[in-house]
Amino acid sequence: MIAIIDYGMGNLRSVQKGFEKVGSEAVVTADPRVVLEAERVVLPGVGAFADCMRNLEQAGFVEPILKVLTQGRPFLGICVGMQLLFSDSVEFGLYQGLDVIPGHVVRFSEGMRQGGEELKVPHMGWNQISFNNRPPAFAGIDEGANVYFVHSYYVRPDDEAVIATTTGYGIDFCSAIWKDNIIATQFHPEKSQDVGLRILKNFAEMH
Repeated sequence: MIAIIDYGMGNLRSVQKGFEKVGSEAVVTADPRVVLEAERVVLPGVGAFADCMRNLEQAGFVEPILKVLTQGRPFLGICVGMQLLFSDSVEFGLYQGLDVIPGHVVRFSEGMRQGGEELKVPHMGWNQISFNNRPPAFAGIDEGANVYFVHSYYVRPDDEAVIATTTGYGIDFCSAIWKDNIIATQFHPEKSQDVGLRILKNFAEMH
């Protein structure tokens, strides 16, 4: 059973529908006990980092998440759900994260240019991923595959060994991480059509 954490911050139904499309049962739950019993856990996230972190704490999800992570169960973080795994974020101040992956969440610089054009922030739309490491959840995904992004902040891991993919947007930023049982993506697999569905299917079949 896959548990999608409902803490009031995320496009949960679209993630659930993505799993349904690949034939996997996923439940959206606001109950920390369900998360503790799940075989696999998904942490989506949309909105400001501080709001997401506060909601997670108030809903009683922090301890269950840390337990799932230490027990080695497959865990998928999406967008802000990936950022929350890091030490801290500079979004609207400096806020502490779960500190599971040492590193920081930082903002794209204004005035970045690519190919002579100024880049808009947030980074929104389709962009390519390049592999540093290929986690099992990315089996069958081509180098340079297009995925869907919408974000103004990105993660900077202290240890570059956890970087699974990078994406170019003014700079080469970390667009997915992989560490042991943890997979997390800055992009939205549930909005990334066939590529995203393949990632969800691979995640659902991980051991």
